[in-house]
Amino acid sequence: MASWIDDAVLWHVYPLGFVGAPAKALPSGAPVEHRLPRLESWLDYAVDLGCSGLLLGPIFASETHGYDTVDHFRIDPRLGDDADFDRLVAAAHARGLRLVLDGVFNHVARTFPMFLEARASGRGSAADRWFRRTGDAADAYDTFEGHHRLVAFNHADPAVVDYVTRVLTYWLGRGVAGWRLDAAYAVPSDFWRQVLAAARAAHPDAWFVAEVIHGDYADFARASTVDSVTQYELWKAIWSSLNDRNLFELAWALRRHEGFLAAELPQTFTGNHDVTRLATRLDDGRHLGHALAVLMCVAGAPTIYAGDEQAFQGAKEEREGGDDAIRPEFPASPAGLDGSGRQLHRLHQRLLAFRRRHPWLARACTSAPHVANRTVALHSRPSLVAGPETDPPGDEVLLLVNLDDEAYDFPVDTAGFEVAELPAGGDPRGDAARDGASLSVVPAHAWSILLRTAVGGDA
Repeated sequence: MASWIDDAVLWHVYPLGFVGAPAKALPSGAPVEHRLPRLESWLDYAVDLGCSGLLLGPIFASETHGYDTVDHFRIDPRLGDDADFDRLVAAAHARGLRLVLDGVFNHVARTFPMFLEARASGRGSAADRWFRRTGDAADAYDTFEGHHRLVAFNHADPAVVDYVTRVLTYWLGRGVAGWRLDAAYAVPSDFWRQVLAAARAAHPDAWFVAEVIHGDYADFARASTVDSVTQYELWKAIWSSLNDRNLFELAWALRRHEGFLAAELPQTFTGNHDVTRLATRLDDGRHLGHALAVLMCVAGAPTIYAGDEQAFQGAKEEREGGDDAIRPEFPASPAGLDGSGRQLHRLHQRLLAFRRRHPWLARACTSAPHVANRTVALHSRPSLVAGPETDPPGDEVLLLVNLDDEAYDFPVDTAGFEVAELPAGGDPRGDAARDGASLSVVPAHAWSILLRTAVGGDA
């Protein structure tokens, strides 16, 4: 596993939408449109937010939304060219930001050159063997979840193994730090084992995160050898438990989450390019901070979907163009933001800074010493390293979450803890920190992060 991911927080950007690229590929022979440089004006913003990496959505030549790839070795002409990419990598590295790319290796567009060759050369040809067939008819090819335009690779073909390996290693060699593997759940695990072993042989510090929505994440990680899996269970539990005032759901999901840690470092998030924006999803806007506090206080590799830190709105709809609202164009620079999300942005800055000051949280063990419908206490501490009977020395974090209309006095031991973060910010060592009894009291629709520092450590 790449060591750098343990203290990373990623800013997730969907480039085609972010820079206002047209919805469909440029006509053949049309000049390249250099939109990718617009991302450079947001790199300082990502750093100032507290992020150490940039997770980019698809940037390769495609027919429409980027997940219908035509050429994995070519930057989409709607975004720019190789020079634009190299400049973005250099600008990111100059600010200490690592880049992670999004690769679609389950399926390709019907205009993918090897598929065109397969159609021309016929059944049984070398090109035809690249794709998974469902019958003898000329167009009897498997697709991704029934989408005719998305043709599935035949992952048993050695040529496909070689091709994907070359794609991964090529861009790692161009300066990226890792890959998000789109629709990884639809690809055989032995295929991932082969290509990842080859990629890691050349780039041992690369990070690979697999998109898996349902199923046993730990089992998938062990079988495929990916480093991380998209933690959709926790994503759903966070917003759903807040909406339903049922924090038992969150506590249960965190018990499951704990079980995944032995096999992989989950990629955690409260939003991404495929789901309704958190500010739209939550019934009560006062609970946006609660969701972020949970994300920053439990194990995982946390990712912030660009715009969520500004309380962007947007609902995903199951129709053509139904992702447009959650993948909008951004202003040319942060100066173009309207200021309405300033308060939430400041909260992100504080809580991301807290997370990065305590990198042990990436692999923390989290328990729930108190849980009720509208209140939960989450206790996080470093993972066991000296055997099951011995607790390692280290800091501890206690997150107290209150969704009730009244203040709540949590029945938990706060001895030795101090206030680390509160919704309103301010001095974290104010009156509450001097009065140990009051640390357990959380106002209505509020939360608090308490920290107990190990002997000899710094708060």
